[in-house]
Amino acid sequence: MASSQSLALALISAGLFTPCLASAADLGGRDLALEELSRYGDSGSLDQVTSISQFPDVRPTDWAYQALANLIERYGCVAGYPDGTFKGQRAMTRFEAAALLNACLDRVTEVTDELKRLMAEFERELAILKGRVDGLEAKVGELEANQFSTTTKLRGEASFILAGSPDFDSPLRASDGSRPARPNETTFNYDLRLVLDTSFTGKDLLRTRLRSGNFSSLPFRSGIFTLDKATGTDDSVEIDRLFYRFPVGESFNVTVGPLARNTEMLSFIPSAYKSDILDFFGLAGASGTYNKATGAGVGLSWRQQVEKGNPYVTFDTNYVANNGFADSSVGAFSSDSGINALTQLGYRGRNWGVALGYRYGTENSSLRNANFSSRVPDGGNNNSLSLAGYWSPIESTWIPSISLGYGYNWASGGLDDSQSWMAGLQWSDVGWAGNAAGFALGQPPFTGGENNSMLYELFYRFRVTDNITITPAVFYGSDVASNSGNDAWGGVIQTTFRF
Repeated sequence: MASSQSLALALISAGLFTPCLASAADLGGRDLALEELSRYGDSGSLDQVTSISQFPDVRPTDWAYQALANLIERYGCVAGYPDGTFKGQRAMTRFEAAALLNACLDRVTEVTDELKRLMAEFERELAILKGRVDGLEAKVGELEANQFSTTTKLRGEASFILAGSPDFDSPLRASDGSRPARPNETTFNYDLRLVLDTSFTGKDLLRTRLRSGNFSSLPFRSGIFTLDKATGTDDSVEIDRLFYRFPVGESFNVTVGPLARNTEMLSFIPSAYKSDILDFFGLAGASGTYNKATGAGVGLSWRQQVEKGNPYVTFDTNYVANNGFADSSVGAFSSDSGINALTQLGYRGRNWGVALGYRYGTENSSLRNANFSSRVPDGGNNNSLSLAGYWSPIESTWIPSISLGYGYNWASGGLDDSQSWMAGLQWSDVGWAGNAAGFALGQPPFTGGENNSMLYELFYRFRVTDNITITPAVFYGSDVASNSGNDAWGGVIQTTFRF
C-alpha cells in the first residue's frame, strides 16, 4: 500500500473523518475562517504539537489514541486548538479535513523525496547488493535442482582412532583360531557413520544409518575397554539403523522399525558426561539398564507440555528384540528373540535431569556386564534397575558438570546379581571456546566376588574447526576380566570429522 493511502487510512482511524462530517453551513459559528485553514499545516498556526501527551483531552484509553500518536510522531502534521486541546469528539468541517489531509500529504512528499535522494546516493551499493542476491538465488535454484532428494539430509561422521593397550595379555585366540590374539599392539582403525534423515511432514523422521569399521574384538570392541566408536564390519558397509518416528498429538512420539536401539528411543540419557571414548561411561553408570539393545523394535515417548524453560516430566517405554538384528529368521516375539523391555521415568530442567529406569531381558537379550559382550543364557532372564542424574553450570566456568549413576541387576538361569556405578566431571570451553575436558571413574557390573574392576578415564577434546575434533584420552582398569583378571591401561587419539 502506498504511503499516501496508509496516511489517509490513519487519518480516518484517528477520527479525523467522522461518519457525520458537517458542512460549513451546518456548523455555522464553529467554522474556522478559510484564511486560517490555509495556514493549518504551518508551524505558526493552531499550536502544532510534537507529542500526543500535549493534548490533555486525549487519553490512552481512547480508541484512536495509537493512530493519532503515530501521525504526530511519524509525520508531525497534527495541530491542536489555541486552548491546547485536540477536541477529538467534535465534528469537523470538510474544509478542516481537507486542510489537515493536505498538510500531512505534504510531509509524505518530503519523506518520499528524501528516500529518493538516499536511493540515488547509494545507487552503486544497492546495485551490488541486488547482484549478490540474484547470484545467491541462482545458486540456491541450482542446488535444489541437483540435490538427490528434497526431503532427505545426509550427515556423516568419520573417526580415525590410533589406540593401544600395552599391558593387555588375553589368552583368547584369533577369531579363525590360527594364532593367539595380540590385543597389546598399537592399532590405527576407523569408524564411519552415514546418516540419511528424511522428513515428510517436518515433524516426523525416517532414519537410515550406514556404518562401517575395521575393529577386531579385543581390546576395544569387547571387554572393559570397549570404545563408543569401534565398529567391526570387515570393511563392508552395513545398515545398523532403520526406523520411523512420528508424533501423535502434541505430547507423544512413536518410534517403530526393524533396526531401532532402545536407548535412542528415550527422551534423554540422564548424564552430562560425553567423552565418546569408553562405552561404559556413556551409559550413566547403568549398562544393565541402558544396554543399547538393537533390533526390531517399537517405542512410545511422552513429554509434559510446559512453558519454555520450565522443568518437565518424561515417560518412555520401548520393546526391542535384539536377535532380529543378527538373524532375520528369528521371530520378533518368540522366546529366544532376545526381548528387551525398557521403561524410563524422567524429570528434566534447563541444566539438570534425573531418571529412574528399568529393563527386563529374556534369554539371548544383550547383557553388558564386565565383558560387555554377553547374552542372557537359555532359560534365563535379567532385570535391571537404575537411578541417575546430572547437573551442568548454565555458563562455562571452572565448575564442571556433575554426572552420577547407579544400576542394580538381578537375574536367573545361573547369572549372579550385580551392580554398577559411575561418577563423571566435565568442563566446557577449556583453554578456549569449543574445547572440553573430563574425568570419570566407576565400576562396570560386579558381583561382589570376582571381577570387581575399577575403571578410570581422562580425556581432552580439542576443537580444530566446527567440523573436526581431536580427542586424546587415557584409561585404566583394575582386575580386568578380559585381561585374565590383571590390571590394564590404554590410550587413544581419536580424530573425528563431521559433515
